[in-house]
Amino acid sequence: MKNRIIAILMALAILMLIPAGVLAETTETTTAAEMPGEPPEGMGEPPEGMPGEPPEGMPGEPPEGMPGEPPEGMGEPPEGMPGGGGFGGGTPPGGGSADFEYTGATEITEAADASGETYASETTDESALIVDTDADVTLTDITVTKTGSSDGGDSCNFYGLNAALLAMGGGTVTITGATITSDASGANGVFSYGGNGGQNGAAGDGTTVYISDSTITTTGDGSGGIMTTGGGVTYASDLTIETSGRSSAAIRTDRGGGTVVVDGGSYTTNGLGSPAIYSTADITVSNATLTSNLSEGVCIEGKNSITLTDCDMTANNTQMNSNATFLDTIMIYQSMSGDADSGESYFTMTGGSLTSLSGHMFHVTNTNAVITLTGVELVNEGSDILLSVCDDGWSGAGNVATLNAVNQALTGTILVGDDSTLTLNLTEGSTFEGAISGEIENAKGETVSAEVGDVTVTLDATSTWTLTADTTISAFEGDLENVNANGYALIVNGEQVK
Repeated sequence: MKNRIIAILMALAILMLIPAGVLAETTETTTAAEMPGEPPEGMGEPPEGMPGEPPEGMPGEPPEGMPGEPPEGMGEPPEGMPGGGGFGGGTPPGGGSADFEYTGATEITEAADASGETYASETTDESALIVDTDADVTLTDITVTKTGSSDGGDSCNFYGLNAALLAMGGGTVTITGATITSDASGANGVFSYGGNGGQNGAAGDGTTVYISDSTITTTGDGSGGIMTTGGGVTYASDLTIETSGRSSAAIRTDRGGGTVVVDGGSYTTNGLGSPAIYSTADITVSNATLTSNLSEGVCIEGKNSITLTDCDMTANNTQMNSNATFLDTIMIYQSMSGDADSGESYFTMTGGSLTSLSGHMFHVTNTNAVITLTGVELVNEGSDILLSVCDDGWSGAGNVATLNAVNQALTGTILVGDDSTLTLNLTEGSTFEGAISGEIENAKGETVSAEVGDVTVTLDATSTWTLTADTTISAFEGDLENVNANGYALIVNGEQVK
């Protein structure tokens, strides 16, 4: 690292001697076409526009006046969740608040093409390999091994300290056929840091990682598989990832967000607070197998999105993590920790299957969530609860959800707390066999709500609803002939209509 500092000082001294016109000419030769960001053929394409947008005409705007800033004193995230806060000071690239200096057993600082190389580190707070350049680097059939745990906290989560392989500096890193093993805490497998200093919504510096046909295994806490922060970009194809530690999502993001596109592969987690996917970014996954053996399958925090296409996800969330008082498979929330901006959260799934082995299939709390399901096979073996929208262990915003079913079969009970809001839209031949209730008890046995909140149900001419219990809602739009009371009562705005 000292050598790099000396080299930088020498370069600055030389630049002072170069005429300004030469510098201007050099700057002009860098064009937008040279900036990374387009995936090579077969690496997967993100959807047009922002991932997770609801179908045209579907509602999903948050009610006016919904808060976006946490009230004074709010801001504690759940223990063990990404962005735990409280560590560090100082300035990593792009700003931020971590007092550390990057070190790597091997550091690549210019264009390179390596094949068959081995990179290893046993040292605390040292990466096995750091790629810090705005040039193109290609790594083929490499082996990366990382031991040496870190207690760097947010420096590891936000900026990539102690990662097995860290990419930064604005360049493009292409990795093929790699074997990456991390046996340490705070040691993410492959980390793409975009340099925005953890400023949510800010553009990154262009750092882009393309990784394909590779295996990533991590065992320690706070050690995700592929990690993207600070506006970084990651394209992944046909990876095999398995993590075993706490707070170690297979596909993981944190403060500063970014863009992640995954196509194919297998992604498995075994630890507490370690969903298959944790999103504080825009994440798109296609044709993948996603398995969480202890935690939620998905967590979306704040104004971010996950889009799944033709994926098979299974989750067995049998232990609650810190603030959580529910067990669930798809959790959409806002912690108010600062790791994600407040606003609408989007979960969009088309095709494939979603299997919930424990708890509620969907759970929305302390945020505005838009869930869109199109032709997904839903298997709820953990409970009869399809969706719960209610208070949990976080506060500072409302509990608001829109569930859009498009050519989708829904079964089970929907729970809406007395201070919560749900809009349910059934279109294109969708069916709902279930009831809506406000009687809610959490996984700790505590009463959360006794009465149903504000619920609007809309059925188009091709969709149906079959009641499985007496149901009270605020508003109904559609033809009541498409509602099969099945011997139960449907009460709309205080009036029994079926």
